[in-house]
Amino acid sequence: MADEVTLVGQEAEGLAARACRGAGATEPTTRSLVAATMSAALFGPPTLGFPHLVDYLDSFRDGRISTNPQPKLNRPFAAFFVSDADRGIAQLGFDQAFDQFVETVRHFGVAIFTQTNSYTAGELGYFVRRLAAEGIVGLAATNANAMVVAKPGGPAVYSTNPLAFGFPMGDGSPPMIIDQASSATAFVNIVAAASEGRSIPAGWAVDADGNDTEDPNLALKGALLAFGGRKGANVALMVEMMSAGLSGGPWSLDTPDFRSGDVSPGVGMTVIAMMPGVDQAARIARARTQADRLAGLGVFIPGVTGTSKKEQLTIPAGVHRRIAEFAANAPAAGNMSLA
Repeated sequence: MADEVTLVGQEAEGLAARACRGAGATEPTTRSLVAATMSAALFGPPTLGFPHLVDYLDSFRDGRISTNPQPKLNRPFAAFFVSDADRGIAQLGFDQAFDQFVETVRHFGVAIFTQTNSYTAGELGYFVRRLAAEGIVGLAATNANAMVVAKPGGPAVYSTNPLAFGFPMGDGSPPMIIDQASSATAFVNIVAAASEGRSIPAGWAVDADGNDTEDPNLALKGALLAFGGRKGANVALMVEMMSAGLSGGPWSLDTPDFRSGDVSPGVGMTVIAMMPGVDQAARIARARTQADRLAGLGVFIPGVTGTSKKEQLTIPAGVHRRIAEFAANAPAAGNMSLA
């Protein structure tokens, strides 16, 4: 289609890397963000791949993300990691703790990583996907600025507050990855609908007056709805406590907007890692058998059903143009591949 640009993986990776450097990001930040962007583009929702990269690039430029952060890691308990992202991207602090984190969960059977003072986490499934690749079960939670009402007509009190869960399915098999917001839809889906001139389904959002709306532009001025009413709002509250509560980061009500201004959202994220069991291989094989059994009954297994390796990535033309504008500013010394 004329309004889309198709790139092979290495081309897309190189473009993302040049754009990060063009926005002023240092090499550690660039490597972490490109890896997360490619993972989201290949395995996650398309809106959380290259379209969301534009939010990061704009935030580097505007000062919402530090281009040269120095994350600090502490271990107040043997299996409890506490990171301060120093206003950088969430992925960098996680990457710098990752090897120790994996070693610890393999020793104790469980470990917790919690982080504050970062930009929003992007595709949350990326963090548990990393653990699943190591044969480890993961549960992650994060928050951002308030954009979800607990009930129609009420004030926005939560972010979309997603939860992600990953379970390895064995060598050569994609892991099961559940990654979903506590809201009726992800915020990036509202943004995408607005940019493409599409309406949104009823029940996703309300306008500034608290009325149901199918206009994404009015939704951006209003708020999202929790999925399932009070039950979804309870999930959002649980995520709020897991992310902001455990990390010490700001509550969604106190978090600056991640798409405007020059102040870091400074939000929190928590990742809980668990070994599948004493007999790791047998437990993973058992889980794979059950997933296959459910799939045979017509159940959709997230991360597994319909998953295949993408040889090419399709990026909306407007998104590609914005990223290319940043990439054009990359210093000549930074034009090396991250592959």
